[in-house]
Amino acid sequence: MEETQEKKGGKLELDIVSLLRCVRHDKLWMGIFLLLFAILGLAVSFGTPKEYKASVMLAPETSSSNSLTSNISSLASMVGMDMDFGKSSDAIYPEIYPDLLQSSDFIVGLFGVEVETKDGSVRTNYYDYLKNHTRKAWYTLPGEWLHALVEKLKKDDGAFGTDSSRVDPFRLTKQQYNIAHNIGKSLDCSVDKKTSVISIEVTDQDPVVAAEMVDSVRQRLQNFITAYRTKKARNDLAYMERLFMEAKEQYVKARQQYAAYSDANQELVLQSYKTMQDDLENDMQLKYNAYTQVYEQLQLSRAKVQERTPAFTIVQSASVPVKHSNKSKLVVMLLFMFLGASLRLVILMWKKRREIWSIV
Repeated sequence: MEETQEKKGGKLELDIVSLLRCVRHDKLWMGIFLLLFAILGLAVSFGTPKEYKASVMLAPETSSSNSLTSNISSLASMVGMDMDFGKSSDAIYPEIYPDLLQSSDFIVGLFGVEVETKDGSVRTNYYDYLKNHTRKAWYTLPGEWLHALVEKLKKDDGAFGTDSSRVDPFRLTKQQYNIAHNIGKSLDCSVDKKTSVISIEVTDQDPVVAAEMVDSVRQRLQNFITAYRTKKARNDLAYMERLFMEAKEQYVKARQQYAAYSDANQELVLQSYKTMQDDLENDMQLKYNAYTQVYEQLQLSRAKVQERTPAFTIVQSASVPVKHSNKSKLVVMLLFMFLGASLRLVILMWKKRREIWSIV
């Protein structure tokens, strides 16, 4: 009884010497496992389509306080205006660019990008290219076939059935959602917190398509940020342009009225006619003053749009990758051989547990 209690209270200890002895006696099965997993690794490696990674690097402006800002602020202060230049309250900053690129609106916007493969045999939009002109690994086919079979047995709950011609980011069809999901996985964006340099990377089976898409993503990101930062300034500019046209129209009308009245009553000396002429002249002068003030504000609004437009420096432009980004076949084979050896070792440790494990 005492001896049993001691064993229950002890701990397991692996006998390395016994384990090595068992492995030496199990050379045949260990070799079989290594060979089988090496063949499996080569099959996986050869059956996996090659992928290429293209990347770009951007350096956005980090400060809106520059010489142009100072000049515009000085100009505004001369006419008694406070344009609040240099004060930034952006809700979209570089740290959330990766989330922006993964949003449905942004990814769906890439569906219509025109792409062309390296050999020139395919020239279509990105959605059709991913849907009909990309290869799939052989080991994913059984799972996709099973998934398609299950989907046939279920009722289609897609927003627009199987119609892929209409794209609504709010309600995507299953096929559109799957392609958007694949685009999201192939698209990577990172921001260096120290330097604020933005790195964008796109992975694709064709090197030219990868380069075209990463450049398109870069351009669309710049356009989105520019549109966001200048939105209020552009709205203000449109408002000032309307005011300018109204002020100009009123001034031209007042000037024509004054000129017509003066020509018609040139020879008259009655005081009432002179008073009317003075009133028309004063009204014309007021309209002219309003016209010139609105014109000055219009010029400031145009300058503000330019000041709010962000500048991007392309640190590394897009280029067609020369080498694929897949792991080499040798590395894949060695990884599978290690997996096979580990599996056989686990089986051996279970079968020979009484020999190699002891309670101390």
